[in-house]
Amino acid sequence: DVQLVESGGGSVQVGGSLTLSCALSGYSFVPNCMGWFRQAPGKEREGVAAIYNNGTRTYYNDAVKGRFTISRDNTKNTISLQMLSLSPEDTAMYYCAAQQRATAGTCAGTKAWYKLWGQGTQVTVS
Repeated sequence: DVQLVESGGGSVQVGGSLTLSCALSGYSFVPNCMGWFRQAPGKEREGVAAIYNNGTRTYYNDAVKGRFTISRDNTKNTISLQMLSLSPEDTAMYYCAAQQRATAGTCAGTKAWYKLWGQGTQVTVS
């Protein structure tokens, strides 16, 4: 079965950092777009960052630009999200997602384009 499994969440103080990882398994071929979304209680799930192909194009939500960095390791079929200068507004469940046949235009923050999702990992900043 195709699976996305997130790890690396946890609790951190304001100004701290965390790195999330997402491992992809079970695909017959690797998706060309993978991204991170987050959902805070009572809010819509929003795109945080996405990476297209081998990093030829990346997307970042304006709220995280300059603080978060998405990267991909194709040899391990993993993506990571390095998060710096965290604030309470970053508290949310973070989800990894993938598109199998994305275009540069769809590999961004619109969740409807992503058909495969992980179970999420909680990030709490206080």
